[in-house]
Amino acid sequence: MTQQAVEPTTSPEDTGTGSRPSAGRSWLDRYFHIGDRGSTVAREVRGGVTTFMAMAYILLLNPLLLSGPDADGHRLAQSGLITATALAAAVSTLLMGLVGKVPLALAAGLSVSAVLTTQVIGDMTWPQAMGMCVIYGTMIVLLVVTGLREVIMNAIPLALKHGITIGIGMFIALIGLVNAGFVGKGGPVTLGDHGRLTGWPVLVFAVTLLLIFMLQAREIPGAILIGIVTGTVLAVVVNAVADLGPAAWGGRAPELPSNAVSRPDFGLFGQVEFGGWGEIGGMTVAVIVFTLVLAGFFDAMATVIGVGTEAGLADERGRMPGLSRALFVDGAGGAIGGVSGASGQTVFIESATGVGEGARTGLSSVVTGLFFAAGLFFTPLAQIVPGQVAAAALVVIGAMMMQNARHVDWADRSVAVPVFLTVTLMPFTYSITAGVGAGVIAYTAIKAAQGRFREPGAFMWVLTGVFLVYFALNPIEHWLGVT
Repeated sequence: MTQQAVEPTTSPEDTGTGSRPSAGRSWLDRYFHIGDRGSTVAREVRGGVTTFMAMAYILLLNPLLLSGPDADGHRLAQSGLITATALAAAVSTLLMGLVGKVPLALAAGLSVSAVLTTQVIGDMTWPQAMGMCVIYGTMIVLLVVTGLREVIMNAIPLALKHGITIGIGMFIALIGLVNAGFVGKGGPVTLGDHGRLTGWPVLVFAVTLLLIFMLQAREIPGAILIGIVTGTVLAVVVNAVADLGPAAWGGRAPELPSNAVSRPDFGLFGQVEFGGWGEIGGMTVAVIVFTLVLAGFFDAMATVIGVGTEAGLADERGRMPGLSRALFVDGAGGAIGGVSGASGQTVFIESATGVGEGARTGLSSVVTGLFFAAGLFFTPLAQIVPGQVAAAALVVIGAMMMQNARHVDWADRSVAVPVFLTVTLMPFTYSITAGVGAGVIAYTAIKAAQGRFREPGAFMWVLTGVFLVYFALNPIEHWLGVT
């Protein structure tokens, strides 16, 4: 965003003086400023439930994204991943409600999880990858505390930020298509298996995908969750009738569990390691951390302001009560997710669904957080969902992130080309870092060709140098004799 979002020095909520006298108001009203924001407890509860319903799919999708093997070939247990996802979402969302006091909910960022899955665990173990989340979360907190967030936000062009969001959306959609078996990866990308769609699981994926799109077109609240539930029921029926077995579904058949409730699996909690990165080098680690900061920070800034504006909390200059506290909690969510074993937490745009139901305060976030906490005990239900059904939701999320394309001036070549490279190279190279690096380098190069050397700014030129070294790392290592 181009405008500088600065928290007001004073506000009725900060000073404790609202438009209504405090006498006769409940402690809940006074703490969350419910009356001051023109809301009611009933609206906040309804908004909190709606937000949870809109984003509960993350309990299914995040374990899917983090299901791959790490550098040592180890995989994270699905029960532990579901517990970690619910725990981190519950803690970070409750903190946002109690500390930030705004109607924003947090959960595992799909863009962050995509970075971990495609760029990090190929060279690191899962505990080391979670350590990267703690590092990037800590860096965002420091950026918020020191005020450097404005410097960074102003340094990276707005169009390039939109391009990064679009590219990550395309990447997430490709991951969903590959996981569903709708396209093949490795060599030429093909439709299904050797150019043909085969098997009941692919059909279940296609039906689920179309159903979610149809529900969204009808503006049905919780469309993604409804689609996942319906697709799962269809998968259970198809599996029982056709007697497919686990192999047809990629290893886990959709079957009803004997118990719907179970104890949470906290086996991933605290499994964090720092260091041991000698084999991949400090430059690669620095680029990964920077990519994680990009994935977790810029989307959060835009989401916080966007939802806050929709809720009527931000003024015409983007100032919003509690903005710094909200950004602080969002940054802390990266560390919370890393320690929990669920990847970095970030503010979800689905918070806008709760705002649409009347939520205006942090009480709605508390309600959403409590629902995520309840999800800790329903792991068996989440494990029913086959990968093909969850993959359909990934494609939908990718489509939703494409909305940022409307903010790009495609007639301006100095903007259109860097955004194009960013968007296309992320999925085509299966690397978010490659897309970001190509976009940064193209932006500064085109500006230089136009004789506008100063326009990118010093920070962008530094980034260009970093990414040039990153792309040339292999020949540089050979030149230096590094093996």
